[in-house]
This record gives sequence, structure tokens and C-alpha cells, in this order.
Amino acid sequence: FPSPAGNDNSEALPESIPSAPGTLPHFMEEPDDSYIIKSNPIVLRCKAKPAMQIFFKCNGEWVHQNEHVSEESLDEATGLKVREVFINVTRQQVEDFHGPEDYWCQCVAWSHLGTSKSRKASVRIAYLRKNFEQDPQGKEVPIEGMIVLHCRPPEGVPAAEVEWLKNEEPIDSNLDENIDTRADHNLIIRQARLSDSGNYTCMAANIVAKRRSLSATVVVYVNGGWSSWTEWSNCNARCGRGWQKRSRTCTNPAPLNGGAFCEGMSVQKITCTSLCPVDGSWEVWSEWSVCSPECEHLRVRECIAPPPRNGGKFCEGLGQESENCTEGLCIQDKKPLHEIKPQNLEAASDIALYSGLGAAVLAVAVLVVGVTLYRRSQSEYGVDVIDSSALTGGFQAFNFKTVRQGNSLLLNSSMQPDLTVSRTYSGPICLQDPMDKELMTESSLFNPLSDIKVKVQSSFMVSLGVTERAEFHGKAHPGTFPHGNHRAFGTIQARNKAMYIQNLASLSTTSELRTTALFGHLGGRLVVPNTGVSLLIPHGAIPEESSWEIYLAITQKESSLQPEGSAVLLGPEVTCGPPEVSVSTPFALTIPHCAEVNPEHWNIHLKRRTQQGKWEEVMSVEEETTSCYCLLDPYACHILLNSFGTYALIGEPLSDCAARQLKVAVFGCLSCNSLDYNLRVYCMDNTPCAFQEVVSDERLQGGQLLEEPKLLHFKGNTCSLQISVLDIPPFLWRIKPFTACQEVPFSRVWRGSARPLLCAFSLERYSPGTTQLSCKVCVRQLKGHEQVLHVQTSILESERETITFFAHDDSNFPAQVGPKAFKIPFSIRQRICATFDTPSAKGKDWQMLAQKNSINRNLSYFATQSSPSAVILDLWEARHQHDGDLDSLACALEEIGRTHSKICDITETELEEPDFSYSRQNGL
Repeated sequence: FPSPAGNDNSEALPESIPSAPGTLPHFMEEPDDSYIIKSNPIVLRCKAKPAMQIFFKCNGEWVHQNEHVSEESLDEATGLKVREVFINVTRQQVEDFHGPEDYWCQCVAWSHLGTSKSRKASVRIAYLRKNFEQDPQGKEVPIEGMIVLHCRPPEGVPAAEVEWLKNEEPIDSNLDENIDTRADHNLIIRQARLSDSGNYTCMAANIVAKRRSLSATVVVYVNGGWSSWTEWSNCNARCGRGWQKRSRTCTNPAPLNGGAFCEGMSVQKITCTSLCPVDGSWEVWSEWSVCSPECEHLRVRECIAPPPRNGGKFCEGLGQESENCTEGLCIQDKKPLHEIKPQNLEAASDIALYSGLGAAVLAVAVLVVGVTLYRRSQSEYGVDVIDSSALTGGFQAFNFKTVRQGNSLLLNSSMQPDLTVSRTYSGPICLQDPMDKELMTESSLFNPLSDIKVKVQSSFMVSLGVTERAEFHGKAHPGTFPHGNHRAFGTIQARNKAMYIQNLASLSTTSELRTTALFGHLGGRLVVPNTGVSLLIPHGAIPEESSWEIYLAITQKESSLQPEGSAVLLGPEVTCGPPEVSVSTPFALTIPHCAEVNPEHWNIHLKRRTQQGKWEEVMSVEEETTSCYCLLDPYACHILLNSFGTYALIGEPLSDCAARQLKVAVFGCLSCNSLDYNLRVYCMDNTPCAFQEVVSDERLQGGQLLEEPKLLHFKGNTCSLQISVLDIPPFLWRIKPFTACQEVPFSRVWRGSARPLLCAFSLERYSPGTTQLSCKVCVRQLKGHEQVLHVQTSILESERETITFFAHDDSNFPAQVGPKAFKIPFSIRQRICATFDTPSAKGKDWQMLAQKNSINRNLSYFATQSSPSAVILDLWEARHQHDGDLDSLACALEEIGRTHSKICDITETELEEPDFSYSRQNGL
């Protein structure tokens, strides 16, 4: 039979050959439809038996013999010859073909009996256009409404298959009967739920590529519904014409995700008339009755002139009266009747009088003896130094007790002190600084608070007795604060030497800084001094006629929260309580953090510790939720919560550019050797509470801040930290060789610990006459940020310049109760809420108030509150604790244009109120 070996591929081959014994070829494998992807050729194959020859024919023309690859074998079962043939089809061949149908190929096999033809296999160039013919469009639908998202994928060969994504996660309609994705590539949600809100994307794919549509945002909103009316109130007028009211709230359900607020009135009033009460009055007495055998007669009267009506008062006095009717002449038991009862009464009253006088005299005597013994015991206190080197490994631990009488620190040595503090110093201490000076330095941090009892616990105020608490009491006139020149310094007390030695181990550290105060319906503010941690309880959060002792504490020991992976603890572990307190409106908890805020570099979470001691996630800072609210400022996170507990902030770095803000501070002091001077460089989280702990430790060691602290941006790029001392005067000071530079591993700095990072350097002066020190302290991260602190100080304490520790020293006022705690006067606050909580034709005005205060996220949280404006103002109060500027708030309100009169006029009239002027005097 002829073969397609010539150049003329159109040469016809016989469709059959002369008959011969055997069978027709049977195709074991026929060519399949194929797609050319990009420029890669495809392979068509054909396999038949018995076959003497197989050739491909494409588009009606024989393929040249040289383009065939043939393999021949023998079927062992039948003994028939099996032939398999391959050809390649290129993209160029398909593109050059211009016919009425697709490019096709089929194979023809020959045997002795005849020929057989395979099926035609089409060959097409695969592609997928970039642009969708129809992108899904965002929708806002009411809850339980139907959602239909249309998607027409790009043109492609083969046709693209469509898959839907919700928030980048594939949607499986087989797992949710409420969702159907089978109808012509469209997504149908039969009944919308709140959980169906999200970003939807249509994904088209074939063998060539994948294409993504534009994302469509679906918002499922809930329109507000009125609750049932309350019962009508009592008529406000006790007598005559008045009114009574009933109310309802837009909470059935509350509007969510931009849903419409309820239309209509929330309060209804109607007129009412109350019957005026008529108080009862006595009629005239009746005539005296006949004298009885007991020598008495009586008379009566009734309360009927008029009788009490409509809640009027009943007549006062007796309705019956009796008296002796014989003028004492009547005899009973041989005694005049009028002498019997008075004598008995007189004897009883004399016994009670003498008993009371005896008890009073005894109580006074006991009190006098007790006071005398107490004063004798107190006057015997002196100064003791207890050697406990056996317990402290060779160092000296001292227990100082100041003498009660003759103390030069007391303004009046005979005055009973208001402050009692006990201190324990454990570690190497040089006896060169007087105790009185140490007392003056530390006590300045704790001043009494006016009109309230506050309890403060600190790591450097530890009692030597059973308790570890120092209680502060203070009294001042309303609207004034106690000043520093009126402080009274207390004595230092201890039980005995044995108890001191027994408690040495437990006195080295305390577990928390703590502040407590009593709060009621008026609310207030609680602050842990100089830590940046505060708690704002709004007015009305605590029910009337009830009060709670609220506490706020910072855990100083190693936190039980151990972040997973690369996550880190960004601030202190804060506890507020007691947990059983329930509030009607959210309170604001402020926790400082050390993250360099950037949502592209950090994912910050709020964690809460359960009663079982485990930590659970409350929310992500960027999360949309109605359970709580987080507002992240550059240095603090303000959280609106409804339940007390223990909270902490966790940061998960999203890139190497995520940075922690570290505060670098250098302290110095003379060592026990008069020629040595110690430099201590701290790298701590840029939070006030971390710096507070360092300041406390340094005060105990006699350290002095030598330069204003600076910020170092420590990135999560796994590079270590280097600390070095440079430019030391060569002929005045020297430092030990190879100790001028210290390197700290990345993990030690990044993960942090309960104790701040400390690097100590020891400098030695050549002469005791050298009193000035100047050098540079360089702190830098490899491949990162660098800070240089210029130290220039006198090592003599009398010549040393004092540097301020805290920008906002709030140790004088750890608690404020009532109107004094708030920057916005209550009357102005009420007007703002009444104005902006009311819907208007132009929009929901409280949302405009939020926007003017830079609150642009998770507005659905405020929509669920009974007064969104009040919660927004509470958040403003928490954010502006130190820099509260009412003028800026007034300008923001005027820009909105909803105030009925200029807010500045309101402010001027309210400035005369005592509470507001009180706040202005304190820099608000």
C-alpha cells in the first residue's frame, strides 16, 4: 500500500487494500481532544491491532511520514501485531489553519483485511481573557432578605469554571443549604444572616489561568424596632392637673450595620388629674362617761371632721382619754389610786440611770489606760541595723525605723502622722546617704487625696508586718487639693527582728501596683499613678443607691500569658474589679502599649484571663464587633468594656518592619568605692509603668537619671542590640578593657521579660578631685535604629541637675469621684447627647460626632448603645485624660452645625459652675 512519504501530502491513499485473510484493525487508543497551552505543542497518539501501518490525517490531509513516531509490538495473548503512532501538533500549525471548523486530526490503520478510521480529535488553542464580562456588585440587604450576586466569567477555551470566595475563603454550597452557586455562575443566598456580611469574589479558572473579579461588599443590616411600651408612670402632680409618661427603646432589635433607626417617638406623655388629698381632722370630744368602779371616767372622739380622703393624713393624737374622777379620794388596796403607778415608774427609771453611768465610767477608764500604754511603747523606737548577711549571701540588709520624736522631716513632731510606710532594703547598700533624704525622695510620690480614702500598693512600699498595704487618708476643702508643703511624713514601724528575718524572702518583690476607691452612681476615674493605666466609670454606670469599692491593679510579676509563635506582650497585665460588678453602660479601660502602630505591620489582639486562669481572645483591634470596642492611639489602647477582669494586649508581627518602641534611660551613682562610678543603661518598653518600675528600683539604689530618656524603634528583623559607652575623657576617667560595648541577643529584647533590660558599666576616675563626667551612651540595633545619649553630669549630689521623671505626674490624684473626674461638665454633656442622639433628615448625627473625634471604625458598636453620643464622649474623656481641651471639642461641635445655639456661648455660661472651674484650674 502507498505511504505518505512524498512532499505531496494531498496524494490520495487507498481507503482499502485487496482482501486478505485476517481481521480489520481495532483501535485500542484513539486521539483525544486537546488544547495547546501557551506555546507548548501537544501529542496525539493512536494505537491499533492488528495493524500493518497507521498514519494521521489532519484537516483532510495526510501528515508526512517523517512527522510520525511509530512503535511496534506483539500481543502475546492473540499473537496479533500492535502498532502505536505519535505526532506533535504545534501552535503555529493551528493558527495557520483557516477552516470552517476547528483544527482536527484522525488516524487510519491498515491490516490485510482492510482499513479502519479513528474518531476525529479537535485541537484548539487554550486561553482565558483578563476581564470579566460582569463583576459582582456590592449590596446592602435587610436581614432575611435574598442576596443575588451575578458573575459572568471572562471568555476562554475551554470555558472557565467559577468558584466563589467569601473573605478569601472558598464557599461550599454543599455545607450550607442557604447558599446556591449552581445557577449560571451566580451566587444566591436565600435568607440573609448577619454572618453573611463580607467581601465576595468570583474566581474563574481553566487550564490556562485563574482570574479574580472585583470584590463585592455585602452588608446585612438590621433595621431598628421598638420595644414594648412601659407602664404609664404615676401622675407627677400630687394634687390637681399634671402629666404621666411611658417610654420605649429602639432595641427590638437594635439597628445594626447602618440599619435605620426606629421612626416615631420614644416617649409619650398624657395629661392626668389627681384628686387632692384631704387630711383628717378630729371632731369635738364627747361628754365624760359615768365614773367606773375603778374610779375613772373617759371620753372619746373620731377622725371624721372631715375623714382622710385620697391619701390624706390620719388625725394625730389619741381618740380616747381617761382620768380619775374622784380627785384622789377613791381608795384602792388602802392607798390612793394616784400614788400606785408613779412610784413603780420612778424606781425603774432610777435603776436604768445608775447602770448607764457606771458603764460610761468604766469605758473611759479602759480607754485612758490603753492610750497611755500605746504612747509608751511608741516612744521607745529608735534606729536598728540588723545583720542578715547569712541570708543575703554576704550583702547587708537593713531595716530602718525612724525615731518618732524629734524627726526633722515632720513639720510638727507632736502631730499624729497621716501616713505610715515601712521599707525594706535588700542588697548591697552603702551607708553614705541619710535615711531622712531617702524618705523625702520617695514620699513625694504619694500625696493624700482630698475627701476620699485611697489604697496604693507599690513595689517599693512593702510593710514589714502582716499586711503589704499602705493606706492614705486625706481631708481638704471642696474644690482644693493638698499641696506639697503640707505633707506629714509617717513613722516606720516593724514587729520585731525575728519577724523581719522570717519575711526577707517575701519582701524582695511585690506582685502588683494597686489603687482602690469607692464609686457610686456619679462615676469617676481611677488611676495607677505614673503608669498610664486608668479606668473611667461613666456617670450612671453604677445603679443609684449602690456603691462599690473598685480596684485597678498592674501585675508586676512574670505574666501568665505566654504568647505563641512570634507574638509578644505589648503592655502591662491589668486587672480591674471586683468581677461581680455589673454596669449599665460601658466603662473605659486605658492600657499603654509599646507598639509602633501600623496595621500593615502589626495584628494586635485583646486577651482576657478566665476564672480558670486560661487566656481567651476578646477581639482583634481591627475587628468589627458589638461586644466591646478598642481604639488604638500611638501610645495607649482605650477599651470600652462591660465586664471587669484581667486584660492584656498581644501583638503579632506581620513583617520584619514591625517595631517595638523602647525607652532608653541611663542612671548613675557612686559605688561603695569612692573612685568608682556606675552607669546603668536600661532598655524597657515605652510604657509609663515600665519606666515607673525602673525609677523605683533606682531610687532604692540611690541612682540618678542623667539624661532625658529617648525612644528606640526596635524592629523584628532578628538583629541584636548593641550598647556602648564612648568619648570618655582619657586622662580623667577610664573603663575596663573590653567592657565598653555589650551586645544583647534579639530574642532577649524582642520577647521581653518581667524585668527591664539592664546593662551596667563601671567607670573609674584617676583622682578624687574629678567631679564632672561627660561621655556618650550609644544604643543601636544592627541594621536598625540608633540613639545617642549625651551624659554630662556632676557626680556630686549637691551639684547635680534634676531631670523630671514623668511628663504627667498623676500620683497626687489616683482617684477622682463625681463631676471632678470629668472634663466635660455634666450639663453640657446632657445637651450634647440630647442633640446628637436624635435622628435627623440629614443622617445619624452621632456618627458625625464620632467622625469629628477620629472614630471611623466599628460604628455598629455605638449603634447598639442606648445613647451612642454618651459612649463617644466617654471615649473622648479616656483619650484626653491629661490634655483635655474643651475648646477643640466645642469647635468640632460647631463644625457639625447641629447645635441649637453656639457651643461657645454655652461654654461661657457653664464656666462659672464649680465643677468645671475646678477642672480648669488643674490644667484641663
